Amino acid sequence: MSQPILMTVDDDPAVSRSVARDLRRRYGKDYRVIRADSGPDALDALREIKLRGDAVAAILADYRMPQMDGIAFLEKAMDLFPHARRALLTAYADTDAAIQAINVVDVDHYLLKPWDPPEEKLYPVIDALVETWKAVGDKPVEEVKLLGHKYSSPSFHMRDFLARNAVPYRWYSVDEDEGKRLLQAAEATEADIPVVVTPDGAVLKNPTGSEIADAVGLSTRPAQEFYDLVVIGGGPAGLGAAVYGASEGLRTVLVEKKATGGQAGTSSRIENYLGFPDGVSGAQLTDRARRQAQKFGAEVLTARDVVGLEARGSSRVITFGDGSEIAAHSVILASGVTYRALEADGVEELTGRGVYYGSAATEAPECKGEHVYIVGGANSAGQAAVFFAKHASDVTILVRGASLEASMSHYLIEQIAGIGNIHVRTHTTVKQVHGDGHLERLTLCENGVTETVETGHLFIFIGAAPRTDWLGDAIHRDEHGFVCTGPDLRSAGQRPAGWPLDRDPYYLESSIPGVFVAGDVRSQSVKRVASAVGEGAMAVTLVHRYLEEQ
Repeated sequence: MSQPILMTVDDDPAVSRSVARDLRRRYGKDYRVIRADSGPDALDALREIKLRGDAVAAILADYRMPQMDGIAFLEKAMDLFPHARRALLTAYADTDAAIQAINVVDVDHYLLKPWDPPEEKLYPVIDALVETWKAVGDKPVEEVKLLGHKYSSPSFHMRDFLARNAVPYRWYSVDEDEGKRLLQAAEATEADIPVVVTPDGAVLKNPTGSEIADAVGLSTRPAQEFYDLVVIGGGPAGLGAAVYGASEGLRTVLVEKKATGGQAGTSSRIENYLGFPDGVSGAQLTDRARRQAQKFGAEVLTARDVVGLEARGSSRVITFGDGSEIAAHSVILASGVTYRALEADGVEELTGRGVYYGSAATEAPECKGEHVYIVGGANSAGQAAVFFAKHASDVTILVRGASLEASMSHYLIEQIAGIGNIHVRTHTTVKQVHGDGHLERLTLCENGVTETVETGHLFIFIGAAPRTDWLGDAIHRDEHGFVCTGPDLRSAGQRPAGWPLDRDPYYLESSIPGVFVAGDVRSQSVKRVASAVGEGAMAVTLVHRYLEEQ
């Protein structure tokens, strides 16, 4: 089979030769570099490549070209090679166009002219494009079939599980003809939904998270019984710990209950994370972190529920919900937080049936033309409002307080103010939700005055409850359930009761030596993605210090 292709398109012959020269110097051994002088010529070349059956790994196109600019060309190129990675070459004055290309045409990167030295400004970008293409390639995507009810909580949770774990699936409603035919072919009834049909034809009726994870190829079983480091939780803090732990030679396993990414993984766009000036979706950021951790050798276990943690001599033992165990020299607890339950009549009955916690991006197509309501005033609520404003006719943010300023970043408040179909209602709470099988109406209370509004979608982003109910009494927690660490463990100048070592707990260390805490689950932590990643890295440094003592 011929070498995969790197294509460069630029109407300036000197620039075109220069880009091609730099690409051949670095990638000529493994890739065929071809260049075109215009968008139409490049499309002709791509059509010929398609007919020959060759693969295109990446396309680098100049923005300012006559006849067809780079954005229009890349959009047409996607029709021929949808899996090829795309980058836009642009001048500094055209960076707005490049950002538009990222948002509208799904361009992966943009490069500023000049790109000298290529070792710093060109090759890292092309390396990222090639790495992503290798992970996806041009292989046909094998889809899982998911059969269920549109307004079914178990069906929604299954869709959310597959989407957040990046498992390709096709949704079939059993209220429609094709869904009914597939349900019959699977020899299942509506009492069995959700029903999952794997690419090889296996049928799973109302499967558990671990059953579906096994069926679609997600890793659920540890390869070893003993590790240097177990990381509990796959949000930014846990992923950061896994990357640094594995890269520094620790036998590392990360255990996640649902999907890597945590709450950050559901964010439609994070725009204030260092190093991503154009923003990045939470799913993209955390997927890269997961692949990075696995590249360094970390195991990632999905759909495993941790129910116990205890010290047995020098070992720290983790117990899973099925009774099995793994042990390690050290543990980093990064289990994050969940959104606090909305206290309003009817919420529990309609959760997953029009009422959702978090952004629930799988519901976006269902919001077309609807009026969507969002409860909460922090960044996650604002990011969701911006995301759903692209799909819904109107989005209303309901805030208990007097304004967004106390809890939301300034850049996001300004962004929301500039979107015409987003509205903010302050001093407003949800008193009751109504619906027969799915959400139909809300009763709101604003400054003591109630009203009823019609809607089929309510998304909740309030408070933060730590996931620490499973921890025993040996792990000290504050009155809200967050885990205390380091200096916060000292009381009246004394170390915590039962502390066995002749030193104070390290800064991120819990009341059990060798068990460290990072991210939102830690008492007094800063609830930001960047700080969570930093604490994950810092915890690994303290793990090394702890292991040196053993």
